[in-house]
Amino acid sequence: MTDLQIRKIPFEFDESVPFQWNPANPDFGLLVNALSVLAIAFERYILGVTRQVLPRLSDPGIVEEAEAFLRQEGQHSRAHRLHVNALIRQYPGLRDVLDGAIADYDRLRERESPEFGIAYIAAVEATFTPLFKMMLDNRSTLFSPGDARVASLLVWHLVEEIEHRSSALVIYHGLIDDPWYRTRTAPRVFGHLTRLYGEVIEGFHRHVPPEDLQTDLRRIKSKQAWVREAAVHLPLIGPRRRSSDRPTAFQAVPGRQLMVALLRLLLSQTPHHRPADEPLPAWAETWFAAYDEGVDMTRFEGKPLRSAS
Repeated sequence: MTDLQIRKIPFEFDESVPFQWNPANPDFGLLVNALSVLAIAFERYILGVTRQVLPRLSDPGIVEEAEAFLRQEGQHSRAHRLHVNALIRQYPGLRDVLDGAIADYDRLRERESPEFGIAYIAAVEATFTPLFKMMLDNRSTLFSPGDARVASLLVWHLVEEIEHRSSALVIYHGLIDDPWYRTRTAPRVFGHLTRLYGEVIEGFHRHVPPEDLQTDLRRIKSKQAWVREAAVHLPLIGPRRRSSDRPTAFQAVPGRQLMVALLRLLLSQTPHHRPADEPLPAWAETWFAAYDEGVDMTRFEGKPLRSAS
């Protein structure tokens, strides 16, 4: 029996939500905006592929897990659309960026087998617990300075991804009797995801004025971002960092935590990875307890940068 809870949180976004929701850390703000666009497209892919394989799952417990997983992911997609649609109303060209990401995942689903799709989903979902633990453990510098509407949406999504951390692999193992298949497909999976992330970043560059971005988008492209983080956290092996350089997205995160997250990201792609054994962010329990107490979770994290009226 699954213990996933379906939480319908009434997020609201309008044109007062700034594109740069986190001016205290603009690199992280734009990185997360790109992930929000990708989340809509990826979750549509999750829904399509998982529904396609549901009739092939023979274990009733796995079917129940899959259905709860789909309901949670459907809520995530709905909420991110509210946010991104508010941005599109301010920058209409972003509609093409979102549509392009969705179309890319639609083409992937058409050209690849359902088995590949489930392996793709399981590979990506396996990274979320170590990555999101690092983010939530450092929410005071990554999320708390940002707009409460956006920050609260993001931490809700992160804690629920951690809650269903095992779901995608449960579905994978219910369909595919080969733990190595996911590992073999991982390079293709992350190659696709990295390329699409870069296209979303380029779309921001085309459609959002520099004064609203508040940073150079080249700073958060995958390769450049890793180089800059290495310069900050590994100065002996990274390129020399000038004192005039702007802070990186994860500059305030202790280097040891970043290294642990990177190691666990690599381990998440091994064939016998078990998300249930991953260390979890203690703050997630704080979030769940506040939700159970009836706290307004639409403003639970961050601060009111602008009026929501």
